[in-house]
Amino acid sequence: MSTLPIPLTGFAYEEGLLQGEGVSLEDIAERHGTPCYVYSRAAIEAPFAALDAAFGARRHRICYAVKANSSLAVLNVLARLGAGFDIVSAGELERVRHAGGDPCKVVFSGVGKQSDEIRRALELNIACFNVESVPELERIQRIASSMRKKARISLRVNPDVDAQTHPYISTGLKENKFGIDIRYAEAIYERAATMSHVEIVGVDCHIGSQLTQLSPFRDAAERVMDLVARLQRKGITFKHIDFGGGLGIPYKDETPPSAEEYVRTLNEVVGDRDVEIWIEPGRYLVGNAGVLLTRVEYLKQTEGHHFCIVDAAMNDLMRPSLYSAWHEIVPVNTNHGGLLQTWDVVGPVCETGDFLGKQRKLKLNEGDLLAVLSAGAYGFVMASNYNSRPRPPEVFVDGNCSALVRPREQVADLFAGEAVLG
Repeated sequence: MSTLPIPLTGFAYEEGLLQGEGVSLEDIAERHGTPCYVYSRAAIEAPFAALDAAFGARRHRICYAVKANSSLAVLNVLARLGAGFDIVSAGELERVRHAGGDPCKVVFSGVGKQSDEIRRALELNIACFNVESVPELERIQRIASSMRKKARISLRVNPDVDAQTHPYISTGLKENKFGIDIRYAEAIYERAATMSHVEIVGVDCHIGSQLTQLSPFRDAAERVMDLVARLQRKGITFKHIDFGGGLGIPYKDETPPSAEEYVRTLNEVVGDRDVEIWIEPGRYLVGNAGVLLTRVEYLKQTEGHHFCIVDAAMNDLMRPSLYSAWHEIVPVNTNHGGLLQTWDVVGPVCETGDFLGKQRKLKLNEGDLLAVLSAGAYGFVMASNYNSRPRPPEVFVDGNCSALVRPREQVADLFAGEAVLG
C-alpha cells in the first residue's frame, strides 16, 4: 500500500510509512502517545488559497466556521491568511481574539444568542450579527440602544431547500430550527429598517453541511437573490450577501464540487450586482487537514465478528457514533504483515455505539498504529470526557517540524474544579 484511499493534502506514505508533511506519524505517536490528533498546516492553507483565488477580483470575505475546529493554532493559521470568522458563541469570539483574529471580521450566527454575548460582540465591534428570529432582532435593538451603539445585522433566511445531506446537519428546511422563513423575511427587513440602533448590512443563508452537489447551493442562492431584488425595489440595500458554508469534502467516495465550480455558481447567481460575497466554510478548510492516531489494544474474535479494539473512542471522535459517518482507517506502517480480516474498529467506552468504523478490511497486529483520516473537522472540538477519559493532545505539523499545540489532559484535570460536600 503506497497511496491513501482518498486524496489528501499534507498526508502521504513514504516507503510504506505515513507522514504528516515531512514528519513521521510514528514518531509523533511515540512522543505524544495515542490517541492523538495531528493537523497539517499545508492542508489548511491549500483549500483557503483555492477559494480565495476562485473569487479573483470579486470582492469577497471567507469567514471560517469556528465550530468545525476551534483550536487556537488552527484559528491563528487562518487569521494569518486574512480570514474572517463565523462564530456561534462568545467563547468562540474570545478564541478568535486570542488566536490573533480580527473581531471586525467576525459574523455571529446561532439561534440562541444570550444578552451578555450580544453585549460582548458589540463591545468588540464585530462585523455583523446573523439574526435568526424576530425576538433576537428585538433583543439586539434593546441592547444596542442601551449601549448607544448601532448593531450591524443581516437576517439568516431559511429558503426551504433540501441540502440532500444527513438530517442532523441539514439547516435550510422550514422544519429546521435555524433562520427566518424566507416568506416572511421581507416584512421583517422592513421592520428592522425602522429600528434606531440596527443597521441592515446584509442577508445570510446557510442550508447545511457536507454538501456534495451544486444544485442546492444554486437553488438557495437564487431564492436569496429574488428576495434581495424585492427589497432593493423598496429601498433596502445590502453591502454583502452571505451564502454560508456547507461545501463538502471526500470522506470515502464523495466527489464534491471544486472551489472553482462552487464560486462560479455563486458569481453566476449574483451577477454584476455591486455587493461583497461572504462565505462561511468550515469542514472544507480543515476536515481533511487532520487525522486521529490510535493504537490497537486487542484483536478479539467472536463467532459473528472480528473486533479491533483501539485506544480511541467515541468520546474522542463522535461523528461515527452520532451520524454513522464514514472515516477511512489506515495503517500508519504498511511494511509488516498481520491478520487480514474484516474488522469492526471499536473503542473502550462502555457503549455499543462506540465505534470508529465497521466492516473494515485491514491487516492487523496488536500494538499497530492506525490513522483515522478526515478527522480535522468536528473531531476534537466535539470530544468529551465521557467515562472519565482525558481528551487527547493536538499536534501541528509544518514542513519538517511538529509542535504540540494542546497537551493531553491528565486524569487530575477532570475533577480539578469539583468539590465534595462538607
